[in-house]
Amino acid sequence: MRGGLDQRCNFFLLPVFLILLCFQDSYCSSSNSLKSSVITLKKKDMLLPQISPSEAPQSLLPLLAPSPLAPFTNSTVPKLSGVCTLNFEAVEDVMSMTAIDCVGGFAPFLANVICCPQVEANLIILVGQSSKDTDMLALNGTLAKPCLSDFEQILVGQGANDTLNRLCSIHPSNLTEGSCPVKGFIEFERTVDSSSLLAACEKIDNVNECCEQVCQNAIAEAARKLVAKAYDLSSMDGSHALSDPSVRVNDCKTIALRWLASKLDPSKAKEVLRGLSNCKINKVCPLAFPNASHVEKSCGNGINNHKECCNAVENYVSHLQNQSFITNLQALNCAASLGLKLQKESNITKDIYNLCHISLKDFSVQVAPQGVESGCLLPSLPSDAVFDRSAGLSFLCDLNDNIPAPWPSQSQLPTSSCNKTVKIPALPAAASGQSSIYSTDIVTLMLLLAAPSVLASLM
Repeated sequence: MRGGLDQRCNFFLLPVFLILLCFQDSYCSSSNSLKSSVITLKKKDMLLPQISPSEAPQSLLPLLAPSPLAPFTNSTVPKLSGVCTLNFEAVEDVMSMTAIDCVGGFAPFLANVICCPQVEANLIILVGQSSKDTDMLALNGTLAKPCLSDFEQILVGQGANDTLNRLCSIHPSNLTEGSCPVKGFIEFERTVDSSSLLAACEKIDNVNECCEQVCQNAIAEAARKLVAKAYDLSSMDGSHALSDPSVRVNDCKTIALRWLASKLDPSKAKEVLRGLSNCKINKVCPLAFPNASHVEKSCGNGINNHKECCNAVENYVSHLQNQSFITNLQALNCAASLGLKLQKESNITKDIYNLCHISLKDFSVQVAPQGVESGCLLPSLPSDAVFDRSAGLSFLCDLNDNIPAPWPSQSQLPTSSCNKTVKIPALPAAASGQSSIYSTDIVTLMLLLAAPSVLASLM
């Protein structure tokens, strides 16, 4: 197929969507089996339809324009400051992964689940690994700005979105100690029980960590000891002007994570940090809910016209689908949050989710396999995107979960997956800790690169 392409297209990317053969679910259960796909989608029957990011994408996938991989055409050498002391070469593989996770036009859609958590992890690992040479777990304010600029330029040069600073709210302060009183490597190990911290976090259980919080508790304990250092110092100099305690604790948690990243191989550190970030992202709904006055008008007062109500609900939900890919657990939180909003602000008490057949995947970005739009839910343990020279970009996307969105009671808060007394309906495999609960087929949607020369430049 590639041999028939016009070689004059060498500097352009051609989005070509193909439906490939089906593979068994077990074959695609690990990220290593995704090397030949661009977006991997689960579907029960091929014949049936189917850091906090600060910006929302403006269009649906896969109908992006320009091509979502357009930044890969950037062949310019990054213009670096020449003054940054960070060791970018030590985290070369992590940097490449970040560029893939945050690739061009896909980045806004993957921001809250994959891209921005990876950017945050990358910065932590970068400072942590560099501390082996500097003995410092933070940069000073003078170096933070040029180093952050270098970080961004390197990623853009590898194909990442060129607005990551806005998309993921990255600031020079992300490289400093913030308000934490300890930033020296040696002082850190003198202040905290570093051996216990390493033992708790060097290998976390990605499925159970969010509930058992073994590593998180160890990090919190280390942060408290670092914060206590500030009070000791303030009592010595008579100062009582301390920053917000919660901010100080969070800043010290970052210092602890950088120390941890210095003790682990960069790839292992990335795994740990992304596992911890999953605990945070799955607790919230990342979607912004627009004004629901049209839904209130059509569905209030006992719902006189079911069709009119459902048309209003579907139109409202379609606006949510423009924002971001979300995980299955985030979808549960979004369904609960929207339901409570409609009950409290629009006085809608009837279960309009059931009435209008709203499912969890209706809250996520829609894709169009075989021309039929279907919501794409990422697993609660989202994997990195994968770039393959011969096939392109891939990430797991589950179309198999036709789970009705649960209508909340007026007193209900978003459901926690750790509450074993609450029965969450038919949670997908990753959310329930199982490797697979489906014996279904895999449909693979591919976005091919047209130019071999572009592919060669990425390798």
